[in-house]
Amino acid sequence: MSEPTRFSRGYPVLIAAAIAVAGLCYSSWVLEFVLPISSDPVNTFLSELDAEGKPYREVFATADKLAGLLLIPAALGGLLVFRRRALTTTGWLALLCFGAATIADAMLPLRDCDPAVSACGDSGLFPQLRQPHALTSTLAVTSIAVAAFAFSAAAYRYHRWRILREFGVLVLVVGSAATIWMLVADNLSGSYALGIAQRVQVGAMSLWLLALAAAVLVEGREWATRP
Repeated sequence: MSEPTRFSRGYPVLIAAAIAVAGLCYSSWVLEFVLPISSDPVNTFLSELDAEGKPYREVFATADKLAGLLLIPAALGGLLVFRRRALTTTGWLALLCFGAATIADAMLPLRDCDPAVSACGDSGLFPQLRQPHALTSTLAVTSIAVAAFAFSAAAYRYHRWRILREFGVLVLVVGSAATIWMLVADNLSGSYALGIAQRVQVGAMSLWLLALAAAVLVEGREWATRP
């Protein structure tokens, strides 16, 4: 392997910084507890924070766009900087898709609708058929789930990315449990605190991104050039 230059050693730092800032931006929903927003975290979805007509829509939408804009070059940089292997390549590509879907999610907000209209009020497992925002949200969640599972598998198979083998897997388990909670409860009658479940899910996504950033930073110390 060729010896890394002093300049090239800075690439992992830049990638890690971009992922970390993206993770923080993706957690902008916590501002609902600071801003004067009348919302019920137990029963409302985060998409309602930046729905059309909401007073602080630009705050949350801008944070999501910034997260996506940072993750796309970070994922491309990861593909170029680190040695390509099947699982990590899958992870970087999925992270890129997550960034793109997050931008689309912010650009296609949830539409305000009349609660009396059943097509708006019903949730169900396939709301994608009713609002584009639900489709982009599903693509975002699916993409980061693929990225998390791919990097976790890579951490065990290649004996690298130690942070992802430890803290990252723990966060992945918590996020997966929240996702199962949502999928099951969403198809049952009654209230099952779906708002809490989604906040746990999205919070786990942000924590996992921070874990990935830390892993990239550590991995950069053990530089591996492309074969």
